[in-house]
Amino acid sequence: MALFVISYIDKPDSLALRMATREAHLAYAHDDSKPAIVKLGGPYLDEKGDMAGSLIIVEAPDKAAAIAFTENDPYVRAGLFRSIDVRPFRVTTNRMG
Repeated sequence: MALFVISYIDKPDSLALRMATREAHLAYAHDDSKPAIVKLGGPYLDEKGDMAGSLIIVEAPDKAAAIAFTENDPYVRAGLFRSIDVRPFRVTTNRMG
């Protein structure tokens, strides 16, 4: 299994859409029955402190599985994001806690 960082950037003025689909997105992210398992995630914030995107680290067998995870995310299906980036990631230090 490998790690992948997924970076989502919201479309402008889309906070209402984000909030309307947030519950479904969180349920999807917490469902460990998928090949890509969320290890860490949370929203980017804009200057006002409102959610404006997401950063998610998933563990998946390959990049195709990480991409499939994004394609089935309720936020993606709702058209929330202006961009999605999926990249392989390697932990070299652990200083979050």
